[in-house]
Amino acid sequence: MNIKVYVGYDPRDHDAYRVCEYTLKLHASGPVEVIPLKDWELRASGHYWRSYRVDERGQMWDDRDNKPFSTQFSFTRFAVPLMEKNSQDWVIFCDADMMFRDDIYKVLDEVDTKALYCVQHQHQPTEKVKMDGVLQSKYSRKNWSSFMVMKPSRITNMTPFALNNWDGSSLHGLRWVDDGMIGALDKRWNMLVGYDEIDNPANVHFTLGTPDMSHYTPSQWDGEWWDNLDRLNKGIRDETPPSLRD
Repeated sequence: MNIKVYVGYDPRDHDAYRVCEYTLKLHASGPVEVIPLKDWELRASGHYWRSYRVDERGQMWDDRDNKPFSTQFSFTRFAVPLMEKNSQDWVIFCDADMMFRDDIYKVLDEVDTKALYCVQHQHQPTEKVKMDGVLQSKYSRKNWSSFMVMKPSRITNMTPFALNNWDGSSLHGLRWVDDGMIGALDKRWNMLVGYDEIDNPANVHFTLGTPDMSHYTPSQWDGEWWDNLDRLNKGIRDETPPSLRD
């Protein structure tokens, strides 16, 4: 068996992506195919043509709903069901700013007959900026789409038109999946740093920014993130992972 995980990619989050990929594979009990979702590659392949503009502060604005968004993968994540077409295999999308601490194969124990599974947060952010200074956005079901386990053959409402034309709130609110086909995952699979208190999370989500960003929220997980990046830079792959040390 092989798990395919699509990870959002933004050049500004390069080290975040590396830690995410590294920790996914480090804890996995089987092979994991990690695929970076790169905006320019999806445009070249014809899957994605959604236009946006960047203001003088570097903030990106979507041309469809005229609202700000944070990363180059804010919308590209919704191309995954299209790229996988009618696949019967479970596929995963996750944001780049995640650090895995448990075996990704275990999440498959929590999926069954639904089309999509996610942690169903009740997240209402109060801060105005996050990460490297981008605007914080509010919408229904915020962060549900940051970690999604999907069976593409059961997702019929995601189309190229929806991906490239629907407003961001409808896409992130998972309005392209019937509510009855959305299942819930245990909260430990998407623990929001600065909001959630979980003793042993399987996946730490630095939703306000990874520790290398200017507007991140300091937390108990910073040292582990830096340790993983250091191990990755040194090519260490076979010692006890930081999350399993005493």
